[in-house]
Amino acid sequence: MRVMIVDDHPLFREGLKAIVREAEGFSVVAEAGSGTEAMDRALEHRPDIVLMDIALPSKSGIQTIAELRSKLPNTKYVVISMHSEADYIVEAFRAGANGYMIKKSAGTQLLEGLKSVASGGMFLDSALSAEVMQRLVNLSDEDEGENDPVSLLTSRERQVMQHVVEGKTTREIAEELFISPKTVENHRANMMRKLGFSSTVELLRFAARTGVIDLDTWSS
Repeated sequence: MRVMIVDDHPLFREGLKAIVREAEGFSVVAEAGSGTEAMDRALEHRPDIVLMDIALPSKSGIQTIAELRSKLPNTKYVVISMHSEADYIVEAFRAGANGYMIKKSAGTQLLEGLKSVASGGMFLDSALSAEVMQRLVNLSDEDEGENDPVSLLTSRERQVMQHVVEGKTTREIAEELFISPKTVENHRANMMRKLGFSSTVELLRFAARTGVIDLDTWSS
């Protein structure tokens, strides 16, 4: 099986390559350090399995998987991320991932994950919480609400949206959520993209229409 590794940390990619080389029948044919580079390399090498980080330059791993699925539908995608929150994992599987593992588990579970998805199965890190397991069990039920665009947002993106529509600045939101202004901007950009908005005015109208804010109260 031909494997491509996507992560913006070269040392971590080297570690994954060393593990893959130990597995009989698997070989690394390409690697990339960003979402855009991953698109190019994947289309060039057409790997059987892509190991994908979430936090990548240019575009997220989840967005990259969603775009690649339409071009390489037979390729399997395994997310290897530091994020263990349910929202990230559910979103990854919605995008088309076949497996998900935490980075700290890669040393012990990567080979098992590769073999599982290569044989047509799914793989989920055994270290993930009961909440995550329950969310994935209920994934089909959640998908019934897919027409609700807010359901596509992570919990952090919902928090950022709430603060934005309340008129808070990026710095104020960062202080409120104990994250950096750059992280706020990233969450805001992802939130606007998922909702299909290009301006704050559109977001405010949506928030008023869906009851996220009371427009009369906000205006006062």
